[in-house]
Amino acid sequence: MPQNIRVIGTGQLLELQAKLRRAGHENLRASMQRRIRRAAEPLKSDLQTSIRTLTITSAGRKAGKRGGPSPTTRPLRENIAQAIRISVRTTGNPGARVWIDRSALPSGITNGVLARLDDGRLRHPTFGNRRRWGQQNAPAGWWTKTLRAHQPRITREVERVLDDVRRHLE
Repeated sequence: MPQNIRVIGTGQLLELQAKLRRAGHENLRASMQRRIRRAAEPLKSDLQTSIRTLTITSAGRKAGKRGGPSPTTRPLRENIAQAIRISVRTTGNPGARVWIDRSALPSGITNGVLARLDDGRLRHPTFGNRRRWGQQNAPAGWWTKTLRAHQPRITREVERVLDDVRRHLE
């Protein structure tokens, strides 16, 4: 699976959650959760755009080789884009997480496939035939580069949300 980004200072978030729970500010907690989710939405959107527009190339068919239509009904890139999710937790291990929901993917797409695609290389059985393998190439880093580009903005947004909530509690 492609690597995650982590916002440092989750101890502050845990401390703030405990204060919110003690103070009984349920609407403030819901607002904080909504604002953190809103901070992560552009990342999800950019990841979906990045995978949908990812150029995947192959060497093509050799002379005299047969081919045919894809055995799947939905393309790989669209499957992955539709499976990108956001979850926000304010208890336990708090924070926002952008991830690929494996249960929303067809059975042939595994974490290994996703990691290799992020590395820029996709090796797969040709039309499901496990005795013949093909390789396709893509620009490396569709997941990691997008995460790194958004990390400073998300960190600033979460810090701003935490400061606003902390100010409201004091």
